[in-house]
Amino acid sequence: MSNDPYALAATAAAALKSTAGVESFDVALVMGSGWVPAADAIGTTVAEIPVTDLPGFAPPAVAGHAGRIRAVTTASGRNVLIFLGRTHLYEGLGVEPVVHGVRTAIAAGVSTVVLTNAAGGLRPEHQKVGEPVLISDHINLTGAHPLTGARFVDMTDTYTPRLRDLAREVDPSLAEGVYVAFRGPTYETPAEVRMSRILGGDMVGMSTVLEAIAAREGGAEVLGLSLVTNPGAGLVGEPLNHQEVLEVGRATAARMGVLLANVVDKL
Repeated sequence: MSNDPYALAATAAAALKSTAGVESFDVALVMGSGWVPAADAIGTTVAEIPVTDLPGFAPPAVAGHAGRIRAVTTASGRNVLIFLGRTHLYEGLGVEPVVHGVRTAIAAGVSTVVLTNAAGGLRPEHQKVGEPVLISDHINLTGAHPLTGARFVDMTDTYTPRLRDLAREVDPSLAEGVYVAFRGPTYETPAEVRMSRILGGDMVGMSTVLEAIAAREGGAEVLGLSLVTNPGAGLVGEPLNHQEVLEVGRATAARMGVLLANVVDKL
């Protein structure tokens, strides 16, 4: 098997299209922790494939991540890929498996990538737990990057303004914020949360930014959505745990599904 990550993504894309019986896909959604139940509202399932049936994908290692790829047709006729879970940098597999799903989607024809995640809220004074927030920009504190060599990609509008405008047409109440990514798997310390606030961050998490960079390198437009599942460490005096993240996701799944379905219809 080729060591070229782009060739590997092309091979996975060909296998994905063949298995799903679809010539090309239009949109890909990556569902973060707690977002998986929302996928049911997107459209009619054509096929659902375990990621381990495709080259280059790692098996799921995190609760709340199903490790499947769902091919869906929407009411408006769009062919959509839904990644029910993702690989995280903290799993120790390196950067390439983290962005392999996005690269595979782009190789399968996708021109719009929707990245969702569960995030800690850094502004509890005006953020409510269970509320989605549009990602307007990010700060990469993971210490990693999916590009090497002279690959100069403009990141001015990483999260496409046009797509954020479309999302606000669907839900005018959507706030925007800057997503700060740490490597994990520990939750951030109170000092790191304070630092992130000083840097201009609004949400904090352990995913999304490497995928967004890879999507922009591949020429896709990106829409990012964080579900605020808890205040950041030290802001309210309560300890953090992953079960809380999943419970908030389940409680808000119906709303998130309707939001995503309506946004995809407008893309």
